[in-house]
Formats: sequence, C-alpha cells, structure tokens
Amino acid sequence: MKTLQKMNKLNGNCECKKVSFEINQEIKYFSHCHCSQCRRSHGSAFASFIEVEKSFFKYNSGVENIKTYASSKDCERVFCEICGSNIMFFNKNKSEKYYISVGALNGDISLPQAHHVYVGSKASWYEIDDNLKQHVTLPKSYKNE
Repeated sequence: MKTLQKMNKLNGNCECKKVSFEINQEIKYFSHCHCSQCRRSHGSAFASFIEVEKSFFKYNSGVENIKTYASSKDCERVFCEICGSNIMFFNKNKSEKYYISVGALNGDISLPQAHHVYVGSKASWYEIDDNLKQHVTLPKSYKNE
C-alpha cells in the first residue's frame, strides 16, 4: 500500500486524449462503488473514485468534448463525447466536490486506503477478496460531510 502524499498534483485524460485535466490537492477519500449505475457506466464489477474539491480541479483541454448524463435525480456523470471515457460524476447535494474516475488518472499515484460502497448491490458474480471496509450503501461519514 502506498502512503498518502501531503500534496498531490495529479493529471488525467480520457482514452482518446482529447479531454485532459489536473488536480492540485491532497486526496483524502478513495472508494470502490458497486452500485448498478457505476457498474454499467464503467462496464466492470465496480468503479473507483477519488473525491476532490471543485476549486482544485482544472480542465487543460477538451472542455468542448465533455458531455453529461443525469444518472439519478442527484448525480450527473461526465464523459468524453468522442471515446466515451468516464471522467467523473458530481452530486448536486455536494456541489463543491467532484468524484474523479481513478481509471482516468495518469502515472504512479499515491492514494489513501479505499473502502467499498454499495456492496449491497454488487455484482453477484464478483467476490470482494480484500480486507478493505465494506458498506452496504454509503457510510454515514460520507452522507454527513
């Protein structure tokens, strides 16, 4: 397990590299979401996200290629219109935060220990085989932040 860096400068992009971005902040929240929306939008057993302050996120290119999709009454998913890569989602109830898709980040990054959320709706064919905390939905600490 890598140790948490006090300050991160992270860079990321979509698959076709039309959309690129940077993040300049310490990463404190890292999760693996097993809800059906994340599984479908990422085409996998779960989706991994980091939480960042909106003010520390910046697009470097491709803003004109960004599309959004309202996946629920509270959440919008952000993706590249050209290649379909998931960039992030945001929750309208937490308007100062973005949840960046870890798969869109570049390089060898250091992140805090993750946890699993929405394991109550995880894929029946997938077994979680690590020792990370598991939450049936969202932990209370997330809901109250």
